[in-house]
Amino acid sequence: MPLCGPKLSLCGVVISAWGILQLSLMGVFFYIHSVALIEDIPLEEEYTDLSELRKEMESGYNQNALNCWIAALLYLVTLCFSVQQFWMNNRSTYRV
Repeated sequence: MPLCGPKLSLCGVVISAWGILQLSLMGVFFYIHSVALIEDIPLEEEYTDLSELRKEMESGYNQNALNCWIAALLYLVTLCFSVQQFWMNNRSTYRV
């Protein structure tokens, strides 16, 4: 039973596919500690110990990478739902 129309389900497919691609790539870039993403790491203003700064940066990068990959998996769930809805809409139009 289709819950959304064909246009909404197609829109969900496109947005979900883009979200998976973008968040997966961002997760990879956080995982490899890309310098361009350092502004997205929650750090304090000043550190007295360099080893503490490195530990906080590594922890922040890894946490953000994990968050991106979790969000990409949630987009995968949305993609599966949208594809199923798109398939149901196309199947119901050919039955008539």
